[in-house]
Amino acid sequence: MFGSQIPVLQAPIGGSAVPELVASVANAGAIGGLALTGWSESDASAVIAKTRALTSGLFFVNFLLAFEPQCLGSVLDSDVPIVTFSFGDAGQLIPVIKAAGKVCGVQVGNLLGARRAALQGADFLICQGIEAGGRVQSTQPLESLLKSVVNEDLGVPVVATGGIASGAAIRDAMAMGASGVMMGTRFLATKESRAHELYKDRIVRSSAADTAMTLCFMDGWLNSTHRVLRNQTLEDWEAAGCPPPGSRPGEGDVLVKMDDGEPVARYHMFQPLAGYEGRVEELPMYCGTGCTDIHDVPSAGELVQRLWREARIHQPKPSSA
Repeated sequence: MFGSQIPVLQAPIGGSAVPELVASVANAGAIGGLALTGWSESDASAVIAKTRALTSGLFFVNFLLAFEPQCLGSVLDSDVPIVTFSFGDAGQLIPVIKAAGKVCGVQVGNLLGARRAALQGADFLICQGIEAGGRVQSTQPLESLLKSVVNEDLGVPVVATGGIASGAAIRDAMAMGASGVMMGTRFLATKESRAHELYKDRIVRSSAADTAMTLCFMDGWLNSTHRVLRNQTLEDWEAAGCPPPGSRPGEGDVLVKMDDGEPVARYHMFQPLAGYEGRVEELPMYCGTGCTDIHDVPSAGELVQRLWREARIHQPKPSSA
């Protein structure tokens, strides 16, 4: 569909997905991803232009439809060829994207959602399994979700995401019928990622058992399930019985200041980024179960090439019935 050399998409990992990361992925022959939810028209145009100045390769932009896509007009006017949507009904927006001559992808969490998105005209589907880090749309393991969607034969390519962080995992997903994969946590732990260095180090030192699905970090996005690395904020909240806002331990504590001096309080959805000062490890460190396979912090371009070499030499694991 895209003519990319390597069927790997870098997930739109919030503020960590800076132009340098997106361009490094695209220049290596894969597809980069920018997260533009909440961006103004002018800021979106600027970050797209900066990314394009660094690469002639492929990259896409993503919108979380739990929020208004404020800068969609700037995206439609840009040369970005691919737009994706997640966490909401994209039915009214898909025709708008396609009328602008762009390819539209929709993230889905179950078979019914996949059928709906395909009927609405999505050009490709992104099947997100429960193993994913960050905000999680599904309640199903990736393997079962992917099989059900692929077997339905909806007439559009399917991208697999959730817990994929190695060449072997890429090969397994494609052996089950995925046309490509999307990887988030693996690209957080790269040199170009804007994730805080302590955050990257936690990912490298962690395994799937260190992650948790929770509603703990809900300020800014109420009742949105997410997978994070366990930390003191989560432990204290669970120990107190997972109380609602207004009754949470340490509520209102300012944990860090952003690089512009803006305070970030405990339980907020913001991930720790480079330039934040303070108790960064008590912020949400979004992380998928694929962290088990992450052991270093390479450049993103080097990582893409390595993963694809590994994917080509690994045999897929036997599929369960």
